[in-house]
Formats: sequence, structure tokens, C-alpha cells
Amino acid sequence: MKERSLKTVAKEAKNRLKSGFWENCKSELAGEVARARTAGVSESRTCRYFAGKVTCTIRGGDDDAFYNKVRALLLSEGEVSDAIGRLTDKEYFATLSYEDKQRYTLTLSERYLKALERFRREREFEGR
Repeated sequence: MKERSLKTVAKEAKNRLKSGFWENCKSELAGEVARARTAGVSESRTCRYFAGKVTCTIRGGDDDAFYNKVRALLLSEGEVSDAIGRLTDKEYFATLSYEDKQRYTLTLSERYLKALERFRREREFEGR
């Protein structure tokens, strides 16, 4: 994963403020809460889901690309026992030392579990 500098993170935050990101979030959240009320879904669950969605939007970048790969795998094949192997970048993995391979696999596993949890939350929220 790529580390972002403090300067880059601050610049992104400033751009979010300038672009009206938070105002859009407030209005979208209000609409989602109203829709949840009419559908009989817990408002707090809707707020937690939306907070996670905003956090993922802010993080963006590599996490979203990875999540999309995991989502495509889950939609096409379901939960499979060799998901980590399927998500491994084979060419990059071949260049690593033994310790780095272990670290890479553990990091990939952690990212997969987070993406799986996000996928389950989104499916639950969508009611599927």
C-alpha cells in the first residue's frame, strides 16, 4: 500500500472543503435517513453504513481498486477458500524474500477481510 504524506492528506482535505464534499454528504445522508425511515430500516444502521461509505471515499485510491476486485470475485464465485491466492499479484510475490512473502500474505489477508466485511454490510444495507 502506498503511504501518503501529511502534506498530501492536508491538500486532499482542503480540496474536499472547497468542492462542497461535506455539504453533499449532509444532504445525501438526510435523504438516506428519510428513505430508511420509510423502508423501516434502523436510522443508526443507515448512519453507520453511510459513515463507512464516506470513509472509503476519502481513503479512495488503492483500497477502492482492491475492494472492486474482491467484490467482483464475491459476486462471480461467492466466498472461496483460495481467495488470498486469487488476489495475490504472482509476479510481485515471486520477487519477495521469505519474510516479505509472509508480510505480504498477512497484509493481503487483512485487506481481504476488511473488503469482505464491507461487502457484507453493503449487501445487508441493500437488502439482498
